[in-house]
Amino acid sequence: MSLILALDQGTTSSRALLFNEEGAVVGASQHEFAQHFPQPSMVEHNPDEIWSSQISAVSEVLSKHRINSRDIAAIGIANQRETTIVWDRRSGEPIYNAIVWQDRRTAGRCEELAASGVADLIRTKTGLLLDAYFSATKIEWILNHVRGSRKLAEAGHLCFGTVDSWLVWKLTDGAVHATDITNASRTMLFNIHSCDWDDELLRIFSVPRSMLPKVVSNSELIGTTAIDSLSTSIPIAGSAGDQQAALVGQMCFEQGMMKNTYGTGCFMVLNTGDKPVPSKHKLLTTIGWKIGEKLAYALEGSIFVAGAAVQWLRDGLEIIRCSEDSEELAVSVGDNGGVYLVPAFTGLGAPHWDPHARGLITGITRGTTQGHIVRATLEGIAYQVADVVEAMQNDAGIQIAELRVDGGATSNNFLMQFQSDILGIPLRRPASVETTARGAALLAGLAVGIWTSIEEVKSEIDGDTLFSPTMKAEHVAELKSGWNTALSRAMHWDNS
Repeated sequence: MSLILALDQGTTSSRALLFNEEGAVVGASQHEFAQHFPQPSMVEHNPDEIWSSQISAVSEVLSKHRINSRDIAAIGIANQRETTIVWDRRSGEPIYNAIVWQDRRTAGRCEELAASGVADLIRTKTGLLLDAYFSATKIEWILNHVRGSRKLAEAGHLCFGTVDSWLVWKLTDGAVHATDITNASRTMLFNIHSCDWDDELLRIFSVPRSMLPKVVSNSELIGTTAIDSLSTSIPIAGSAGDQQAALVGQMCFEQGMMKNTYGTGCFMVLNTGDKPVPSKHKLLTTIGWKIGEKLAYALEGSIFVAGAAVQWLRDGLEIIRCSEDSEELAVSVGDNGGVYLVPAFTGLGAPHWDPHARGLITGITRGTTQGHIVRATLEGIAYQVADVVEAMQNDAGIQIAELRVDGGATSNNFLMQFQSDILGIPLRRPASVETTARGAALLAGLAVGIWTSIEEVKSEIDGDTLFSPTMKAEHVAELKSGWNTALSRAMHWDNS
């Protein structure tokens, strides 16, 4: 038996999934971990809790399915990107909590840097906007705020890594300090043209090169496990940031293919081929994947709040008991009743990039019901996606024929149909929405010979569901006009 173990380390939980040689899931386990909010706009994780939740999920899935570690051909990793961890390479102990991708504490620092005139340089080299979302200012903050850390860094004693690096370090018992090229491309320290850490960027953010991990491709032998909880050593052979892993899992190997993951946020990635496409619409130019010598670039649009808006309906407003209730309430009303909800709870991502935007509900009347609020929330997710898709098409000069979708919120049929209507193109939802973990498994399997080529893994996804647009163009235009009005009023809220 040749199984692949995929580690899907996310923002709120760590998961371990077993895939067979047909790329099907044969076992899964999930462990949540704590979210820490020390101050408004700050989000942190305990790195040791990330590790313990991940290895607990691994132990559980192997035990539950009576799998010995010698039956595992390889491990593939997919991870929450941009989240920043700094640890002492001598002890292996973190010097501070992980600063999560959602964290906005360095927004003011980004504004200072922009005022100094380096934003265009950063954009040209990295493909990224100068924003607190990425890792560079998070590293800088840690070095400036944790006593003694800068001296340790300059002496070569500290390691930086995104979560993939942390997991590889822990799995190899400190033998390997590495990151894959997709995670590297999200740090704001990596030159996507030379495919190396950039000395000029390191000077701007005052980050010593000695802190940085070795950069590897997405499908190669990175290291082997050396921990007691696994009875044999297993090759770690695949790694990618979660959204790029989903791009692979959705089989988006050709230029013009696009996927959207509906999770805590929404993350759209468009394969643009072997050359980077600069964006005129505040999208990110990034690396899609590197397999062997083949490198694919991508355009990406990140929406900060998607599924999190539904969680807010449940936990904040308490008008639904569970996420599944949102679909029933949404279809209980014939339309949105003129209500629009802009879910800018942590600012707006692509294509607007406004950290000062805040959530807004508009159009409320005496006739507004819970159903209208819930429907407007789901529609707000779809409008944000449509804004990004339009920007991507304009940047790349590509008419997108189909959107491949995955993530937890895709189980909401109302949202999927409304999304297709607003976009005017079909949505394809696979029978298994485990595309992120599947991508990590495919990358690892390619490296160890489970599959011999990309062509071999391009098989059709069985049992997919297609949502095709049915709404009249005039009605779509009317709805979009209302959204744009609400959006304009939510932007620049806390500095207007």
